[in-house]
Amino acid sequence: MIGRLRGKLIVKRAPVLMVDVGGVGYEVEAPMSTFYALPEIGDEAVLHTHLVVREDAHLLYGFASDAERSFFRDLIKINGVGAKMGLAILSGMSFDAFARCIRENDVASLVRLPGVGKKTAERLIVEMKDKLEAKADSSLPQAVNAAPEKINDPVSDAVSALVALGYKPNEASRMVRGLNCEALTSEEIIRQALKAAAG
Repeated sequence: MIGRLRGKLIVKRAPVLMVDVGGVGYEVEAPMSTFYALPEIGDEAVLHTHLVVREDAHLLYGFASDAERSFFRDLIKINGVGAKMGLAILSGMSFDAFARCIRENDVASLVRLPGVGKKTAERLIVEMKDKLEAKADSSLPQAVNAAPEKINDPVSDAVSALVALGYKPNEASRMVRGLNCEALTSEEIIRQALKAAAG
């Protein structure tokens, strides 16, 4: 089991990043909350990881903190919530916003997340309520502003990242089209699009 990576960040293109650890490049998928906390390309990054082994692939998911990884692991234990949806939930709303939805039985806010239908939202509320109460003393760090990454087309990268998070291509384009993207990095565009979608 690979539980933690520390190495040089060499690729940072949401939702995928790559960390060079002793000459081996580990490809990792991460939620936007982790991307916001990443250092510049070329700097050292530390990720808490979760390995999923399937017949056709070994997939590594990375998180900025152990608490965030623990929250992801709780999510994917719920029937109907896979790793992709777990990343979408972590990317689409903060831990505090998610906890509020669970406490207040706010199905409407949860169904705004990509891939979350009414039944899944109801299941999340029922199954996460006890887990959140047990973890009431711990909280996840909120997203912090990462230094802007210089890339060629931040709008296209933002749309691609939203599609990778589970939004349909036309929906991702519409989310980005409604924003003033001038002089924004792809991460800032994604953050604003997700914030607007959570409404």
